Amino acid sequence: MSLMTESPSTTGRLPDAGGHFGPYGGRYVPETLMTALLDLEKAYTAARQDPAYEKELDWYMRHYAGRPTELYFAEQMTAKLGGAKIYLKREDLLHTGAHKINNVIGQVLLAKRLGKTRIIAETGAGQHGVATAAACAKFGLECVVYMGAVDMERQALNVFRMRLCGAEVRAVENGQRTLKDAVNEAMRDWVASSRNTHYILGSALGAHPFPMMVRDFHRVIGEETRRQILEKEGRLPDEMAACVGGGSNAIGFFHPFLDDPGVRLVGVEAGGHGITRGNHAARFEGGRMGVLQGCRTYILQDDDGQIELTHSVSAGLDYAAIGPEHAYYRDAGRIDYGYAKDDEVLDAFQFLCRTEGILPALESTHAIAYAIKRAPEMDPSQILCINLSGRGDKDVASVQKALNEREAAS
Repeated sequence: MSLMTESPSTTGRLPDAGGHFGPYGGRYVPETLMTALLDLEKAYTAARQDPAYEKELDWYMRHYAGRPTELYFAEQMTAKLGGAKIYLKREDLLHTGAHKINNVIGQVLLAKRLGKTRIIAETGAGQHGVATAAACAKFGLECVVYMGAVDMERQALNVFRMRLCGAEVRAVENGQRTLKDAVNEAMRDWVASSRNTHYILGSALGAHPFPMMVRDFHRVIGEETRRQILEKEGRLPDEMAACVGGGSNAIGFFHPFLDDPGVRLVGVEAGGHGITRGNHAARFEGGRMGVLQGCRTYILQDDDGQIELTHSVSAGLDYAAIGPEHAYYRDAGRIDYGYAKDDEVLDAFQFLCRTEGILPALESTHAIAYAIKRAPEMDPSQILCINLSGRGDKDVASVQKALNEREAAS
């Protein structure tokens, strides 16, 4: 069976022809990028109808990325928490350490079809940058990755990994020097170089067709989960949860279950230090509709429309906007959203290490923090699936520093 098979229940789902998910999404870009976006949409549509592309993508997903990933019963975690049986979808086991490689392989193959010789990307936590650098090394493409200077400091290991793969990592010193600013610089580059350059956007954000395309490349996560839980338990889970920054891992995990009303879907945002301005990245707690970096969605902004500062212990969730499809399903009441604060995340990081011997990415740990609170509220006959979207090697120094600071302050 192909890893990239369409699920019948999701065929023909949004967005519309203009890239809209209800009032969200669309294309809000300079005129100089419209040709590149239209060419990309045309190439993507043709590729997904071409058995040769699907076969090639499937081969690299299996033999290079390492799919399918395990749906793992967290027996010790379940026993310690009581309540629901907890399963972890182990995207942390993929090559380069996170779900990001799914989208990167798909887009690199598209770039080659388009005749592009240069790849640019943005990255926050560095996992998208590492995946992009690795794929460019594999396919012999020039690679430039934009990364905020603050994120480069807290994710130094991933910066070195990118450079080992031959990528040029450009520090962004503008603004807050985090993910939003890296996206700005990548878009400026693309405006000037789109003739020979493809921009591999790392999340389900930006101008159409990126939110749709990134979602589709990550739907393999949910499709595998569906098959695996039916094999293991003979039924679908009662609840599923995933962390949400831009939201690529979550929408890929959730999408094949949207037509199953008995499965509750929960996205977990970054609560940071708490829900006060500048101290979090929970867009649904303090945001409102606006336009940022190519699409209309929920954004953290002040009364004058200026983008607010954000904070999260995890670099990958430290972003002011959320993917437009998430905004649509939140308004529709199909996906619920909560948040986890930094202290809860640090505790959850240690908990998973000590109970299962699994080192989670700080981004993914937001969903683990949710599970720690939620599982005891559920019945032992119920099933809770968590998307473990990445591994935490990159975060060990940051966690150690944060725990030392917390201890010193107590």
